[in-house]
Amino acid sequence: MEKIISLFADFGVFVLFPWVLWRVTRRVLPIVVLPILLGILMAVWHVPVESWGIPSVYGDDIGWVAVLVLAFTAGLEMWLNPNHGEGEDAIPAPSLGRLLGGAAVALGGPFLIGSVVIYQFFLPLHGWAAPQVSPLLGAISLGLCIAVSALPVLIGIVRELEPTHRAVGQLALKLAVVDDAALWIGLAILQFVAKGPSALHSWSWLEFLAVLMLVALASAGGWAARHFRHPPLIVIWAAVPIYLAAGSWASMQLGLHELIGAYFAGAIMPPSWVRRLPVEEVGTFALIWLAPMFFGHSGLKIDGDALTWPSLVASLALVAVSIVTKMGAVYLFPPAAGLTSRQRLSVGALLQCKGLMEIVAATILHAQGMISEFAFAALMVLAVISTSLTGPLFRLFSGKSAEQA
Repeated sequence: MEKIISLFADFGVFVLFPWVLWRVTRRVLPIVVLPILLGILMAVWHVPVESWGIPSVYGDDIGWVAVLVLAFTAGLEMWLNPNHGEGEDAIPAPSLGRLLGGAAVALGGPFLIGSVVIYQFFLPLHGWAAPQVSPLLGAISLGLCIAVSALPVLIGIVRELEPTHRAVGQLALKLAVVDDAALWIGLAILQFVAKGPSALHSWSWLEFLAVLMLVALASAGGWAARHFRHPPLIVIWAAVPIYLAAGSWASMQLGLHELIGAYFAGAIMPPSWVRRLPVEEVGTFALIWLAPMFFGHSGLKIDGDALTWPSLVASLALVAVSIVTKMGAVYLFPPAAGLTSRQRLSVGALLQCKGLMEIVAATILHAQGMISEFAFAALMVLAVISTSLTGPLFRLFSGKSAEQA
């Protein structure tokens, strides 16, 4: 009974209250940002939420499953009118090579420039030197955090976009998936370099099973798209949890984030199956009524004592570097041919969102002694500021949709 009461308290604090605030403020900030900000403020002010049973055990599990569902439905939406919009809002279908090239530039540009700027101007400052690695490796670690895009938060933000802007959001999500995969691979490489050969572990049969499972899912989806296009609806609903669970487990087993596997699993389901599912309704329900507990709990995990005024000033400088390099990289090398200037800047505005991915990456690097306490606090503030600016920046560059007009 105590766990149920804690769940209700959790729901009221991180779901109902942000929803009311979101409606009262006329959706100025994305609903996924409000629980994060609330959790961070509680951590800074040391609000004794533990006495309320927050974070609750059930709320933690429900929130995590909801975020996986968001990632899965984002993958499914690739097959639902992938070229939303007309006229200026239309998005040309990008080739795989152009998409991967755009993702590489969108990640590599901020990473290289950020690493150089941090090495030259930030690491010499008091408190910024990494405690257990060389200055070069410390700068690279911070550069990786600056270059990352927030996949789970971005999924929620794209879910809130107007229909005419959804194609731009889907394009940004495709880049964010590649960036997120590169983030986790980069984290693994950095930890290997820092620890030396002892960090290398041979694969077990589970890793090979994970690869085979992903290949099997993709093969099954391709076969069904050609030979089993219109099965009974119950077959489609039965396949959904199988794809979601298998994709998430496989990516986790390979050392990548579960959200990557969930997105991949949704993207490889047969298109004719996907069009018979209420993807929009399921995603919206998970975004508004379940996932905020995950976002709020993540904000609570931040060390509030590390957020000081000096870290805020440094974070503002990092915000400028992060936004300019990310949006500049997307503008100079767009992920699809024929994008207008507004569409390029809109995609860049979405990709500069840091959210939880930077928080997770910074937490891992901080635990390994690869970034300092001061740098860690600055990155936390950077994540909040960049995420809060995502909506206003996108509206600034995208202009009014036809529906809003």
